[in-house]
Amino acid sequence: MAADEIAFAGAARQAEMVRGGEVSPTELVGLHLERIERLDPQLNSFRVVFAEKAMLEAEQAEARIKGGDERPLLGVPIAIKDEVDVVGEINTHGTDAFTEPARADSEVVRRLREAGAIIVGLTLLPELAICGFTESATYGVTRNPWNPQRTPAGSSGGSAAAVAAGLVPIASAGDGAGSIRLPASSCGLFGIKPQRGRVSNAPALEHWNGLAVQGCVSRSVLDSALWLDVISGGSKEQGAPPPPERPFVESAKTAPGKLRVATSTLAPRAVAPPIVGDAVKGAVADAAALLSSLGHDVSRHDPDWGRVGDNITARFLRGVAETVAEVPQPERLERRTRGFGRLGGLLPDAIFERAQKGREEDARRINAIFDDHDVLVTPVMGGTALPVRRWEGRGALYTVLGMSRFYPFCVPWNHLGNPAMSIPLGFAEDGMPLAVQIIGRPESEPLLFSLAAQIESTRPWADNRPPIS
Repeated sequence: MAADEIAFAGAARQAEMVRGGEVSPTELVGLHLERIERLDPQLNSFRVVFAEKAMLEAEQAEARIKGGDERPLLGVPIAIKDEVDVVGEINTHGTDAFTEPARADSEVVRRLREAGAIIVGLTLLPELAICGFTESATYGVTRNPWNPQRTPAGSSGGSAAAVAAGLVPIASAGDGAGSIRLPASSCGLFGIKPQRGRVSNAPALEHWNGLAVQGCVSRSVLDSALWLDVISGGSKEQGAPPPPERPFVESAKTAPGKLRVATSTLAPRAVAPPIVGDAVKGAVADAAALLSSLGHDVSRHDPDWGRVGDNITARFLRGVAETVAEVPQPERLERRTRGFGRLGGLLPDAIFERAQKGREEDARRINAIFDDHDVLVTPVMGGTALPVRRWEGRGALYTVLGMSRFYPFCVPWNHLGNPAMSIPLGFAEDGMPLAVQIIGRPESEPLLFSLAAQIESTRPWADNRPPIS
């Protein structure tokens, strides 16, 4: 098999190839390290690459294979978003305001290592994972491999750019306001935000007061299902869901049956009127036609958003303010990041507490759509990937207003906790990837994986490769 075919095969297929002796871990890791060295200068997706250490671990994986080891990701190279603790490494969170190396792996990293994965590097993000674009004063601009003048979105933009360009088959991603789904949509990848509490945030109990969850961006539904099987469980968050009845990989291999599908392009309003472009409206209409052709009952039905935007804004700003307050050397933060902290700090405690308490009523009202429908289809964001430096030099208030208008569709499901996924659905006239978001009722990841796999088999996307590759 040609090197490019191996690089774009995806994590599940690469693991299969390693087990079958089609490729060795040293060959696989070496291939991806060569691609990183050659292509990442154009993208700036990695903060640091562990070339020597990754090759040593690949040699160890080969010895384990000879001993009969069959771990699910044995010998597969992966990348970790630089907001997750990796022992001995400074977790920079996209800034130079941290100086202490992590004393231990996070729970997610520990589980990935136990599964045999080999970490080849840490991917970039905006400062403190706040923004929907991956740019920082410390590490520069991360670019979209489909068009270097466009952003891969954020905050998991480095991971998405790396996977889309075939630098790694899969990479970790975190989602506090769409940070898995927005980069997946922008880069033509699959990304699912799991149910709140599905994955442990340890060593933290929760992040951004429960808005943030851990997951990945990948080339295929099966890849993400395998990743979630590996990392899920062990959460101590209040209301953490029970384990699924069967592995997510099995759900991804099972037909979903006939579903009741609602579609909507109505966005909730936060602090400014939302932007919903014709291209993403067209993607939702395309998804509706596709799902109808697959035998599902499809109808237009808008969620009862109410004033959910008020509660979302309060929770987001308070979470950002608390994150800024925890930075050991805040004077090193960008002016805009410090401004985000001040904005959140101005929020009265009473408004934040009301927003926290309002989540239950918001969930009752909005999730009522699932009384008569199994899933909801919406846009992921207001258009295709934005130009890089869209908000360069702008202050915190201007930036948050702009992001709330262009990225209104994802964050409600962080607020409520429901699982939600971004599924590639072709390309817009500007040549950039299009996607739709599909949301399920609480704890419905098995159904989402099943439906996503059905869509993928009908409209495969994994073979789409950006020009940079």
